[in-house]
Amino acid sequence: MATTATTRSTTAASPVVAALDQALADMYVLMSLTHSAHWNVEGPSFFSLHKAFHEQYEAIFENIDEVAERIRSLDAYPVGGLKHYATEAGIDEPKTVLSAKDYVAGLVVAHEKTITDLTTMRDRAGDANDLQTQDLAIKLLEWHQKTVWMLKSYLK
Repeated sequence: MATTATTRSTTAASPVVAALDQALADMYVLMSLTHSAHWNVEGPSFFSLHKAFHEQYEAIFENIDEVAERIRSLDAYPVGGLKHYATEAGIDEPKTVLSAKDYVAGLVVAHEKTITDLTTMRDRAGDANDLQTQDLAIKLLEWHQKTVWMLKSYLK
């Protein structure tokens, strides 16, 4: 029986895989926004924010890989492409260079959207008794919630 590389399994239509795909899109856009902030931040907080953004986008990249590999382990294929990610994530991207404070505030919004979608992923995985995906969602939620706390602390 021959199959093609472009054939998606019926698992791809599952609510868990859909939630994983949504998280993948959110995190890819968030990584891009964080990387852009890393490149373009200026001002008195440059050194601390430049370093923090670097650490954050690298962590997000690693998390993206875990999500994509989880999708593959469920016998589905992660959807790719920057246009797809931008559309699916629905996270606004700045059109200009921002102040340090505005970069941080924008990243808080993007993380909070990601947290909402990761909560859906956790709940769908729980409903499906997919403990591995639920565990991944919990790990990611903890990281994003901690990052939001740190970013909000900077804004005070």
